[in-house]
Amino acid sequence: MRKKHQGTGQDMGGNVMRRCWLSGALVLVCGWASAVREEPVQVLWPQGAPGAQGTEEKDIPAMTPFLPEGAQAEGSGTPAIIVCPGGGYAGLAMGYEGFDVARWLAENGIAGFVLRYRLGPAYHHPAPLQDALRAIRTVRHRAKEWNIDPKRVGILGFSAGGHLTGSAATLFHLDIPTAGDEIDAEPARPDFACPVYPVICMGEPYGHPSCLMHLLGDAPAPELIELVSLEKQVRADTAPCFIVHSLEDQVIPVENALLFFSALRKAGVTAELHVFQRGRHGLGMGSGDPAFAAWPGLFLEWLRTQGVLPAAVKP
Repeated sequence: MRKKHQGTGQDMGGNVMRRCWLSGALVLVCGWASAVREEPVQVLWPQGAPGAQGTEEKDIPAMTPFLPEGAQAEGSGTPAIIVCPGGGYAGLAMGYEGFDVARWLAENGIAGFVLRYRLGPAYHHPAPLQDALRAIRTVRHRAKEWNIDPKRVGILGFSAGGHLTGSAATLFHLDIPTAGDEIDAEPARPDFACPVYPVICMGEPYGHPSCLMHLLGDAPAPELIELVSLEKQVRADTAPCFIVHSLEDQVIPVENALLFFSALRKAGVTAELHVFQRGRHGLGMGSGDPAFAAWPGLFLEWLRTQGVLPAAVKP
């Protein structure tokens, strides 16, 4: 999974046609496309992240905002979504699972924030979760500045970023070290979550050994493996979830999504699951695969049913 997911923002140039196709498709779905303003990178802990091992980029969690210029919700501001690229907790696919997604969100009136979170082998749990929860709190703390509704802040991620997304939805209540500043006084629970072809299970038989190693190290304790096996951590206060996977995924078995959805259902948590027959692992928003490419539009419709987005504009 590492090889498949490694990448940086430099791959965006090769994705111009895909972004154009996505923008056109979403105009048909929504009836409009908002202009987008990309903001400078925002460091999450200006004084240094808890447990930081240095001052290189890999030690500095940050996020890049993509804000909608038009078609904003009236009154309380726009929704916002933290975007977590995949990469097996060893790399970050910042282009097709990060910047492309945040731009698409902003084109549809949702502020998108691409998260650069800490990775193994230098950083293990809870560092990535610290970063994700800090991002959620930061967006809420600066909601007025960015014209965001602090009660409509969600998180979306792919593969290992899907695991981080699910972790934020289920483990937000953990006692994790923070900076103790006014940002950390904000609620950490996301209002909704969207794990896409996510790693959910960390144990046998459906877990991914490489993700497990990079998240927890070489010889993690059984209780720690259970803690990050998210199908075992769902509670009644878990955030509502929209889950996407495919039967054809040979990297992360679809049972990850099925077990998570089953746990959500048993706990009475609002959830919707879409399992596509076809679609290899790592498709992002589905460019080149017409069937899997349906999920972004379905996600927007789900956000409408949750009251996160207004009703679709009628032609």
